[in-house]
Amino acid sequence: MNKNLLPNSIYSSLNQQLLMKSYLLKGDPASPHHLLFSRLKRVAGVFLVALSVSFSANAQKTITGRVSAGDTALTGVSVQLKNSNVGAETDANGRYTISAPANGTLVFSYVGYESQEVPVRDRSNIDVQLKPQASQMNEVVVVGYGTQKKADVTGSIATVPKNRLTELPVTNVLQAVEGAVAGVTVTNTSSVPGSTPAVLIRGQNSLTAATGPYIVVDGIPLSKTGGSINDINPNDIASVDILKDASAVAIYGVNGANGVILITTKRGTTGKPVIRYNGYAGTENLAHILQPRNAQEYVEKYAEYLKQTNQPQTNPVPNASELANYNAGKTTDWIKETTQTGIMQDHNLNVSGGTKDVRYFISGEYMHQKGVIKGYQYHRASLRSNLDINVTKFLTVGTSLFFVNNNYDGGRANLLLATAMSPYGQEFDANGNYSIYPMYPELLYTNPLLGLYTDQVNRSTNLNGNGYAEVNLGGLIKGLKYRLNVGYTYLPTRTGSYTGRDANNTIGGASTSSSETNSYTVENLLTYNGDWNEHHIDFTGLYSAEERKYASMNAGASGFINDLLSFNNLGAGATQTAGSYADQYRLNSQMGRLNYSYASRYLFTFTVRRDGSSVFGANTSKYATFPSVALGWNISNESFMSKVKFIDNLKIRGSYGKSGNEGISVYKTITTDNVVVYPFEGLSTIGVLAGNLGNADLHWETTKGSNIGLDFAILNRRISGTVDAYKTTTSGLLLQRNLPIITGYSSILDNLGETSNKGIEVTVNTRNIVTKNFTWESTINYSANKNKILDIYGDKKSDIGNRWFIGQPIGVIYDYKLEGIWQTGQDASKQDPTAKPGDLKFADINGDAKISADSDKVILGQTTPKWIGGFTNTFTYKNWHLNIFIQTVQGVMKNDPDLNYVDETGRRNTPVDVGYWTPENQSNTRPALSYFNTRGYGYPSNASYTRLKDVTLSYTMGHKLADALKLGGLTVYASGRNLYTWTKWIGWDPENNYSGRGSGDWTNNYPETRSFIFGINVSLR
Repeated sequence: MNKNLLPNSIYSSLNQQLLMKSYLLKGDPASPHHLLFSRLKRVAGVFLVALSVSFSANAQKTITGRVSAGDTALTGVSVQLKNSNVGAETDANGRYTISAPANGTLVFSYVGYESQEVPVRDRSNIDVQLKPQASQMNEVVVVGYGTQKKADVTGSIATVPKNRLTELPVTNVLQAVEGAVAGVTVTNTSSVPGSTPAVLIRGQNSLTAATGPYIVVDGIPLSKTGGSINDINPNDIASVDILKDASAVAIYGVNGANGVILITTKRGTTGKPVIRYNGYAGTENLAHILQPRNAQEYVEKYAEYLKQTNQPQTNPVPNASELANYNAGKTTDWIKETTQTGIMQDHNLNVSGGTKDVRYFISGEYMHQKGVIKGYQYHRASLRSNLDINVTKFLTVGTSLFFVNNNYDGGRANLLLATAMSPYGQEFDANGNYSIYPMYPELLYTNPLLGLYTDQVNRSTNLNGNGYAEVNLGGLIKGLKYRLNVGYTYLPTRTGSYTGRDANNTIGGASTSSSETNSYTVENLLTYNGDWNEHHIDFTGLYSAEERKYASMNAGASGFINDLLSFNNLGAGATQTAGSYADQYRLNSQMGRLNYSYASRYLFTFTVRRDGSSVFGANTSKYATFPSVALGWNISNESFMSKVKFIDNLKIRGSYGKSGNEGISVYKTITTDNVVVYPFEGLSTIGVLAGNLGNADLHWETTKGSNIGLDFAILNRRISGTVDAYKTTTSGLLLQRNLPIITGYSSILDNLGETSNKGIEVTVNTRNIVTKNFTWESTINYSANKNKILDIYGDKKSDIGNRWFIGQPIGVIYDYKLEGIWQTGQDASKQDPTAKPGDLKFADINGDAKISADSDKVILGQTTPKWIGGFTNTFTYKNWHLNIFIQTVQGVMKNDPDLNYVDETGRRNTPVDVGYWTPENQSNTRPALSYFNTRGYGYPSNASYTRLKDVTLSYTMGHKLADALKLGGLTVYASGRNLYTWTKWIGWDPENNYSGRGSGDWTNNYPETRSFIFGINVSLR
């Protein structure tokens, strides 16, 4: 017997007792006493051996190792102690650390590879080689209020590739999703630091109600709490799953009509603490500069303008203040003056670890982005703490806490005004300050840098606390659990602004505002999992309540004697204003979901949810029910498929269901008046005017949808993918219906109209080359959507004023059809009698020998893409990885403000790429400088593009070198984003919304940027 297998105290005690017995029983070997002693000694020996084995088997020990596939280390492999909650995850070098007993078994699982169970057998180092599996159907995906094996999923659910969540210089996760998921259209409408993209999932359902997806983080809603996707640090995200079809989204009922995005953050694992640092830094610049005309071209344009408008030329430049610089040969590059090299940096430090009963993940981040246009910037500081505790064998509790502070402070330069400036304009005045009117006496365009003289504060904070308690009721009914989820959000914001004399406000103007949003969510979940032979049942029941309270205050003042106090003492202004607002929103919900599978071949899902919302009318029940049903068949699991060797997985899915949309503001069903201040008999008097006309009968939009899907994998999973076809119909649209102004109201919300969406989505993954040292893998995603208005006001008639047309997409370009430019010698009398050479030539659609808005405008295109796609290639050579992602957006048309200068052409500079007609060059695409766009033509243009979205090259240090340096893992990488764009668009960028002067958000015109960053991910063990 090996005494080293026993604790010293136990071994000594037993040994002493045996010696005493031996002494007392000494005597004749054949005596009964001696025989008794011999038997007792043998029994004690057996007992000691068993006891030593028991102590050895149950003693916890630390096990380390490496998980790989061939020579490639696998990152993120799940290492689980079988039949326990103890688990760990491999790092960037495939290394892991876990505590386990000597007689335990470790389970290694990874997406796309066969799971392995490895007995510990008293070893302290276990290296494992995983083999690619024939399918990915054992992968677990988040389905809302739980998880499910991909093999058993009947709905359409997309998972964002994990390599899109790391090593990309993005401020929010949606920027990484852009172009990477079929059926999800992410549009980066503005590149202003801290801005968030617009997202559409499977097209637009509503005309005027909200169309964005519902976002849930760790089971608690982020949408409708006042929070932003910017509040979630991308480094903290473990997975992003997107629910698309009616079966998948019906579980969220009234919030599901526009799709659901489920974000799961990282959590702790068992083992000693692991410290990880992820950081990057890099530069940004404008991806494409729409260069204004240089000095010579500007002078030539002015001379041509005077010639075309029959005006005498007395000076070479339009304005008197430009003349001195012209004579001195002094010019200003206004684009250069208003822009700079942007800088991005992000630093994230996290610590994770735990025991089998307590697991933790703590993360802190600091991110700063200095914009490419002067004055623009974004700071984010965040802290997250995720904790899981096994209190008893049947009770687990945990938290998901985070705090984030967003800072958008700073006055900003104006890029649009910079493009309008004359190269001979005066940047500074005699005192060295920015000249207010660089082209004086031209007063339409102010100095683009004046915004830097304004004081601007814009900050928000999100304090979010989520907790859960899960009770395992297996003692009553095996597989039964109850879970309580509680979430609370406190979100205060603060803004302040002061514009003084240096910024062209001669009396000074100040404003401040603050708001706070308090939200809570309480969810009661009852789940049951049961197996009988080959039958499996999974049931989820929910009762939940949500509430949001919002309050805001604002104040303003003007007429300051100086600019010293900024917005910090509004009482110093001669005139003050003030206002406040508050509202409340509530939602109550009940939901049941039943999943059934037989032998993992035949699948059935039934979901029903009932929601009651406070936003709807007093004459309605405020409640609605949203059911769905789905079927699935894993054909590849059938016995008759066993001989079909080239098919590794084949599954078909079908679903039908109903979801809702409550995307309107609170109190829209109530008739309210607006307060107005007016003079009466020399006194300031408070009165009211008609405000909102309520509709007490208002209820949900309802979307009914069907989906057919196919999941496949062939040739030993060398080719795999998913194909989905869908159709949805939305009725009872929440629509602002126009009213005769004589009623005192301009519009009322009503349930009118019907729309439809249908489309196809394809995702294909290929493993093109797989050798010992080199692999090449590709992913292609394609999605096409056809959107259509079926009805608007119940009479099947179009609404031309709002550009809504029966049988056409919701967003269309409705304008004149451009045929070219009227040339010298052409007769316009039979088509457009008012036209002259150099004017735009429009088609006379109805043939009445004139161009009129009511008869000659046609639908030219749609504002959403007809199809989108993404193409990813990943090359791996030993420890080197190269990822190349190309995005394409096709079939979209937008009005181009960079071609439309209305009547300002003669007063401002214009881009060199935007030419003009002259009698000599006879352009057939651009009008004469003398042309005034009196018809309001929007210059619609093809906004399709293909973009080299990002390229990332990374190197992961080998485990031997990492061990020698006492590192858990090390990856360094370089990444470029928005590297090149192929497009026919003439302008800054086809994706961004760039407004003309005086329209839209023109003061924040901020084109697409190109970035180059270098990063490092390192872990310490």
